[in-house]
Amino acid sequence: MQTLTLVSHHLCPYVQRAAIALSEKGIGFEKIMIDLADKPEWFAAISPLGKVPLLIVRQPDGSQTVLFESSVICEYIEETQGRLRLHPVDPLTRAEHRAWMEFGSNILSDIWGLETTAAPAVYEQKRVAIAQKFERIESVLGEGPYFAGANFSLVDAVFAPVFRYFDLFDTIAETRVFKNAPRVRAWRTALAERPSVRMAVGTDYPDRLRAFLQRHDAYLLKAA
Repeated sequence: MQTLTLVSHHLCPYVQRAAIALSEKGIGFEKIMIDLADKPEWFAAISPLGKVPLLIVRQPDGSQTVLFESSVICEYIEETQGRLRLHPVDPLTRAEHRAWMEFGSNILSDIWGLETTAAPAVYEQKRVAIAQKFERIESVLGEGPYFAGANFSLVDAVFAPVFRYFDLFDTIAETRVFKNAPRVRAWRTALAERPSVRMAVGTDYPDRLRAFLQRHDAYLLKAA
């Protein structure tokens, strides 16, 4: 029987999307946590980019394949694991979903700047950019509760870790990134209640994220 191991980091949103996809499909997997600041030799040997997630796929004959890049991992999970489909059947709609998944990755790039900058001007630039992107996705959302309506999809798996950042950020400062996006706010709430989303991180996630902000002297901590 094929076995799956997800090589992870406690804060990585890209790991979370793969973990959520596996959980939604009801697929058991092992999770191995590593410290990206002190990467073990075995990890460096199998990770071409030195990043997580990795998905190690072990076959019954003992052979294994290592997949890297979260989008590739999620597509593999979708194509091979379980009967539940997380992508639309229609090719055009499926392509549209993949495009919005990339849009979610773009928001993560802005969040990285938001949480690592000590400069007020850069913080504000990133905050505004994120707010504008949420307003853009507001324009394509329907009645929900999920991105495509009643059915959870891989787009939801991508955005759930995006929203999770603001569970902490909004207790520190008023980011106002969802101010003009009521449908996005409702979507965020629905995803937060999903068991797969809750279980994608440890209970110490908020403390770890706050410690990350402190290490980077993030302006967010002073923006209240």
